[in-house]
Amino acid sequence: MSSNHSISAGRSWPTKANKPDMAVVPGRGPVDAVETKWRQLPLTWQWIRARHGITSPGSAFPGILPLVAAAGAQPRLRQLYPFTSHFTLAFSSCTRYPYLVEAPVVEPLHDGRFRVHSPRGGAVIGETETAEEAVALVMTHLPDGLGPAVAGTADALDRQPAAPPASP
Repeated sequence: MSSNHSISAGRSWPTKANKPDMAVVPGRGPVDAVETKWRQLPLTWQWIRARHGITSPGSAFPGILPLVAAAGAQPRLRQLYPFTSHFTLAFSSCTRYPYLVEAPVVEPLHDGRFRVHSPRGGAVIGETETAEEAVALVMTHLPDGLGPAVAGTADALDRQPAAPPASP
């Protein structure tokens, strides 16, 4: 591969979208950080999906984009800081790493379905056929009074999530 990221057979990497600058966001407050991240996340995943289409043509791409869209349409989730890790969508109560994840997380599966996990310990809450159903399942398992996200890290917050219960 050459330095301009050209790919064989005349194909080249997709152009990266002009994403919001996350580096300047912390000084603007948590509401702006959350909204900027919600705008940035789909742009990042659109580029990754386009790149996947070049590097792995014909192979399935997990449904992270419809999942981000469905979650972003929910006002209670929209006030939390969204982030992804290994294709899994999570929602933080704070705007900087290490994050505080108190809401269920959603993993898009390669077969087009979605798996919803508890925020700590990873226990499976359920599997759904659509992104909208997965988000609905997340909504039914949100803790009361969760949100909006606050500035800072989980380490800086007074409340820390309880550790998962020990196995008997």
